[in-house]
Amino acid sequence: MPRAMVHEVTYPHPPSSVWRALTEPSALAQWLMTNDFQAQVGHRFQFRAKPVPGWNGIVDCEVKEVVPLQRLVYTWSGSNSKGKPYPPTTVTWTLEPAPGGHTKLRLEHSGLVGLRGWMMYMGMNNGWGQKMLRGSLPAMLDRWARGEMAPVPSSHM
Repeated sequence: MPRAMVHEVTYPHPPSSVWRALTEPSALAQWLMTNDFQAQVGHRFQFRAKPVPGWNGIVDCEVKEVVPLQRLVYTWSGSNSKGKPYPPTTVTWTLEPAPGGHTKLRLEHSGLVGLRGWMMYMGMNNGWGQKMLRGSLPAMLDRWARGEMAPVPSSHM
């Protein structure tokens, strides 16, 4: 049976800012990984990071769904240190307006099956939940809100 990790966070920022953080390549690079992302269905892209034991540092992805300011879905497939791909999984971002101009963001990373899926769940759940969604992403959004870092002009809305 497929496993999924789900995280929900509410940010004190409007959906437009959170959407830009999820879809602007330079913003994604600041809180997640370097990339060649485009919010266009069918676009194949990569996230890249420093390799670690058991992972070559590359995640191959394909955009499956884009509903501006509401929903973004893409596949996610990493490879081991020798470049052998792991089974693809799916990352789904859902944004909902929340009271006070805030945004409720839901991440579901699904398709984590078998032993490899369990290992991904154990290895990535804290990274998504604590490091990214409760650490680097809100820190970047806060810097934008304070004017310390200008948001990248949006071309994907």
